[in-house]
Amino acid sequence: MQRAAQREVGVPPTPFRQWGSAQSAPRAKRLNRVLVGAAAVPMVFLAAACSSSDSGSGSGDGAQQTATAGAQGSTSPSASPTVQAAAYAELPEACRVLSDKTLGDLVPKGAKSAKQGSSSDLSTRAGCSWSSLDNNGVKGSQFRWLNVSLLRFESDASRGTGEKQAQEFYQRQVDDARSVPDAKNTKAEPLSGTGDEATVVRYDLKKKEGAFKQQTVVARVENVVVTLDYNGAGLAGDSTPDADGLVKSAEKAAKEAVTAVAKANGAAGDGSAPSASSSPSATKSPGKPASPSASASASEPAAKG
Repeated sequence: MQRAAQREVGVPPTPFRQWGSAQSAPRAKRLNRVLVGAAAVPMVFLAAACSSSDSGSGSGDGAQQTATAGAQGSTSPSASPTVQAAAYAELPEACRVLSDKTLGDLVPKGAKSAKQGSSSDLSTRAGCSWSSLDNNGVKGSQFRWLNVSLLRFESDASRGTGEKQAQEFYQRQVDDARSVPDAKNTKAEPLSGTGDEATVVRYDLKKKEGAFKQQTVVARVENVVVTLDYNGAGLAGDSTPDADGLVKSAEKAAKEAVTAVAKANGAAGDGSAPSASSSPSATKSPGKPASPSASASASEPAAKG
């Protein structure tokens, strides 16, 4: 009876309302979830597209940076200027460039008086001198002085090839020999058969000790310059030596010194350049480059100054 009263008081639901209200509520919820899910899908796609676009843009930047870095890395720096390697890498021992016979002819009383010049690097600069005094008592004496100087030039990018530097120094040595103060009867002549080029300069020089006959032979073989000074004088009343004889002796000694330079570098005995197998490589630098302004003489000639 109580349940009937309750039904009477309340509005009894019709079968349609029961289906519509009781069944449609869960369906509406499901539909809302579907719609919400459907609306979320474009957002996911949109987010993915943005993410993909960002990722692609980053990849492009990275690829461009990598390509740029690769291009920069593949661009090698400009090559350093190079010059042809010097033909000769060594100098002979200066005090042994002349044979005992030659020394006996030029300095008969001083063949064993060799005095090596000072040098910080014997592979680029060397020299040796000899002196001879043949004392004839009251008849006076004959004096001879001989000096051999060797200067080697190494190829250098800023200075040029060793041969070019040697050519320039060779010319300066010839000019210096021709312009000695107080020299008289100066003559300069080319000398053939001695290295690549050679000049002999002769002059007279009056000193308090006597009248000196001076001979200077300057020769160049490849990147080495040989300067040979030879003078003689009759002292204490002895006769002045024959200048022509002194010149011939100096020329002979200069040729011998040039040949010694070639042999020291494995070349033929005629002073020609070494073969390719014996020539130093472009990277080899056995010694410090000789300064073009440096004097080749180990000591000053006795007849000079």
